[in-house]
This record gives sequence, C-alpha cells and structure tokens, in this order.
Amino acid sequence: QVQVMESGGGSVQAGGSLRLTCAASPRTHATSCMGWFRQAPGKSRERVAMKHTFNGADTYADSVKGRFTILLDIPKNTVYLQMNGLKPEDTATYFCATTGSTGGRCPDAASDYLNWGQGTQVTVSS
Repeated sequence: QVQVMESGGGSVQAGGSLRLTCAASPRTHATSCMGWFRQAPGKSRERVAMKHTFNGADTYADSVKGRFTILLDIPKNTVYLQMNGLKPEDTATYFCATTGSTGGRCPDAASDYLNWGQGTQVTVSS
C-alpha cells in the first residue's frame, strides 16, 4: 500500500511563487511515476507535471511550461513542484498522484493513477 503525503499550497498574488511537496512510500514500481494534477471548480482534473522517478523524464502541461518545475529527491522519494509566475488561472486544488510506468513512460489520464494525496489548495489573486 503506497502512502502519499502532500504539503505546501496557500494564497499568493499573481506573479508570486509557491512550492508543493509530495512524499510517497515505499519506493516501488507503483511510485515510478509521481507528479501533480489539479482541479478547478467545475473543471476536469488536469495533469500539471509528472516525473518518472527511475529514468528522470518529466512532462508538463502546456499551460505551465516555463513557469513550473518538478524536482525529485530520490533518497526521500519526494517530488517538489516549484511554481513561479503564478497566474489566477492556476487557482485549483492540486493533487499528488503516483502509479507504475509502462514502457518507461507515465500515463496521461488521471484514471490511470492508483495512489492519491488528499489535495492542497492553491489560490492566486489578481
């Protein structure tokens, strides 16, 4: 059973920065993909950034490229989402998720992720 623990989030003004933290244990194939989804009210869950914890590959949603960075601490099996240049449209509940990879790649769909954190709110005011 994988446990996922999130921290971080909060409220900032547009242009500000926040860092989210997600730790998952134990480190197994089920945590080979670790990253973040977000969901705004009335919208579907969107993949924001994902890290393959064994080969280091990462992917980003087009809407956050150049502003968000996902970082990996292997010994701690922890990923961080550094969010810079935040915009009001980034306001959402952010969820950490993990799952096993297939062919060295991480899935796109939220339905393919097996383990989830409780979610943390990020609010960006204009």
